[in-house]
Amino acid sequence: MQNVVATAVPAPPRRRRRLAALAAGVAAAGLIASLAVTFTGSAQAAAGIPLVNPATGQCLDVAGAATAAGTAVGVHRCHGGGNQDWEYVESQLRVYEATPMCLDVPNASREPGVALIIWNCHGGANQRWRLEADGSIRGVQSGLCLAASGAVARTATCDGSAAQRWTRSNGADTQPPTPPSGLRTSGLTCTSVTLSWSASTDDVGVAGYDIYHDGQFMLSVGGTALSTPLTLTPGARWGVYVNARDAAGNVSQASETLDLQVPQCQNDTEPPTAPAGLAAAASGTSVTLTWRAASDNVGVVGYDVFRDGTKVGSVAGTVTTLTDSGLAANIRYSYHVVARDAAGNASPRSDTVQVTTGASCGNPVCAVRQVATDTDIPWGLVTLPDGAILYGRRDAHDIVRLDPGTGAKSTVGTIANIQGTDGEGGLMGLAISPTFATDRWLYAMHTSPSDNRIVRIKVTTANRLDAASLQVLVTGIPRNKYHNGGRLRWGPDNKLYAATGDGQNTGLPQNTASLAGKILRINPDGSVPADNPFGNHVWSYGHRNPQGIAFDSQGRLWEQEFGNSVMDETNLIVRGGNYGWPACEGTSGNCNQAGFIAPKYTYSTASASCSGLTVVRDAVYIACARGARMYRAVISGSSLTNVTQYFNGTYGRLRTVEPAPDGGLWLTTTNTGDKDSTANNSNERILHVQLGS
Repeated sequence: MQNVVATAVPAPPRRRRRLAALAAGVAAAGLIASLAVTFTGSAQAAAGIPLVNPATGQCLDVAGAATAAGTAVGVHRCHGGGNQDWEYVESQLRVYEATPMCLDVPNASREPGVALIIWNCHGGANQRWRLEADGSIRGVQSGLCLAASGAVARTATCDGSAAQRWTRSNGADTQPPTPPSGLRTSGLTCTSVTLSWSASTDDVGVAGYDIYHDGQFMLSVGGTALSTPLTLTPGARWGVYVNARDAAGNVSQASETLDLQVPQCQNDTEPPTAPAGLAAAASGTSVTLTWRAASDNVGVVGYDVFRDGTKVGSVAGTVTTLTDSGLAANIRYSYHVVARDAAGNASPRSDTVQVTTGASCGNPVCAVRQVATDTDIPWGLVTLPDGAILYGRRDAHDIVRLDPGTGAKSTVGTIANIQGTDGEGGLMGLAISPTFATDRWLYAMHTSPSDNRIVRIKVTTANRLDAASLQVLVTGIPRNKYHNGGRLRWGPDNKLYAATGDGQNTGLPQNTASLAGKILRINPDGSVPADNPFGNHVWSYGHRNPQGIAFDSQGRLWEQEFGNSVMDETNLIVRGGNYGWPACEGTSGNCNQAGFIAPKYTYSTASASCSGLTVVRDAVYIACARGARMYRAVISGSSLTNVTQYFNGTYGRLRTVEPAPDGGLWLTTTNTGDKDSTANNSNERILHVQLGS
């Protein structure tokens, strides 16, 4: 991925070709017979249409939305992007209206099995295609048919199979399918299961189904399929669900979640051996522990660390060290370690080691104090001018005022029209106006029954929400079970910035007309700033599910983003920047495209999956859920250096990190009930973290 920024200027109005007719000869099943092209003098929304392969439910697609000659052509989930819009012009299949490229048989080969590419249009016979009445697309030079072969588009001997047939979508369809329903499984083993569901309905037709677990994409199947085998991880517990998709790229809301407990592959009752050689060294108020690996008949999957008999941390895999931070000064602590295997067998405890902390902190992270607990998920959190905290309860949809000195709490009120998503939607980010002391505006991002939106409401001097003052500022941000983004942050330019997820529709992050998969920049009254790059609220694009944003001392915006299953990323956001999703996940994928901006740091999803980010004294602090830890990184120029982990498993999953008035941090947990929309089924903490100098 290149560390460059493409000049982000809205395209001027121009003459666009428009598909005026899909001519006679189309079979009853909707297969293509012919495409006629006319021209119009008025600007139109799009020139081409997706071509859908009914065998896969996927669309003919230029890999990674790249425009370079020689880029591979295949099939991919339909999303309505420009790299899936094809025109039939002078017997050529053209993509990209501004600089057309043609579907090309490399080297004018007449052999079957050749992978197709795009190339500069030249009118040669290897770029000319004939659209047959049965829905096949036949090469004029070779007589071979365009076929979906796995994810690749190839030439093949014409045989009339579904892999060689193509249907059309005219792009005018804006209505998504209904959610799939009736999820059920059969044939469960430790490595596989068959998942089935009841069909969705759509005004045009369902093109495919996308299967996820816990927000991570697994696979796609065609629109006629109502079951599929899944590959499982032994011992895993997954929340599985399905989205439906039509050929125009509209994605349904998700099905219900099916809780899937995967058995182990063998009845393992033998525990690991005890870890040996435990040693401890104090540095200020932090203690670093090391030990030798345990052994197991199957395999050790991690270690739990206990301080004075209470579990305070854990590490996964082959890691045999942990730093326990935020301890009291001049205190003697006792530690032991236990190994675990995949079946949950715990080893005997290691020998005990004792260590005394230093007389003062001397570390970047010092003491930790529990301020409060809650039965719901604390998500958005802000500090008021008087030092009190306002935080939102994601699934309960109300806002609480907390006195961090006494722990006393009171309900401020509930914002109307919030609806959960049976996943990670609900009441999300909060921000107070920079002039809150005089105008009393509280800003919130939340999920409604139809979308994600940004609102503001006044907090009275009696610390109650004034329901009559509610103003809806931004609507139309796509929502789904997961990938809703949600963080809000004021910039030094007195603009409100908001992080939005892709709504589980990978066609939206690269579409600058959509508000999904973006960082938005908003005037305090909700209007569009005149200097935004695309004439709407979009500030940067190509994001999957960003949930952490904060500014450094130079006024630069840092962002934390969930990846799918490979890596998460920390980005430095610039005006009009393209951060690569879905072609690129972190530095994995088709990342070497002009204009893509590389992340400043990446993490494996298992050790990160981070939600919150803040900056204090030009150090970035990142709160991680699946990784159950906090990262600290020092900003040096435009890089992140001295990346260090804290609280690795000490408090479990972490959701939000925000600056505290004393120069420390507020830190919240998200351990239970954070993957549903059920109120008050959690047991969470709000912590204060004292930072060193």
